[in-house]
Amino acid sequence: MSRTSQRFFTGPHAGVPPSYEMLKEEHEVAVLGAPQISVPVTTTVVNIQPETAVPDHIVWSLFNTLFFNVCCLGFVAFAYSVKSRDRKMVGDVIGARSYASTAKCLNVCALVLGLLGTIGSIVLLVLVVLPAFYRVIAQGMQGGGGY
Repeated sequence: MSRTSQRFFTGPHAGVPPSYEMLKEEHEVAVLGAPQISVPVTTTVVNIQPETAVPDHIVWSLFNTLFFNVCCLGFVAFAYSVKSRDRKMVGDVIGARSYASTAKCLNVCALVLGLLGTIGSIVLLVLVVLPAFYRVIAQGMQGGGGY
């Protein structure tokens, strides 16, 4: 078994990738500058409209619908969020912003009322219900407490 190597590429570009000449020419053009042409250069400008980011608050509305749906405000906010998303898909940015603003206001109201209701329920439980429950247990224990 002989260990001789054969060269498949012969000549001045042996072992060099085939795109070497193209890169070398591009480098020379970059160093020397573009060729001078007497034809006037024409340019084309394409105006691309940036995609407008109108927040539709759909996740917040869904959260409020599931957890803080006071007076159905979360559900109504969800409906306005879906309308805002639909308007945005159609391309009506002004309508989308209007519906998104209404959804945001409804979400804020639902969240505030929901948090106040939750905190109020906890305070009511701690200050009214639990002391009354402990009082009933204490009276039962003093009265001979059996079944």
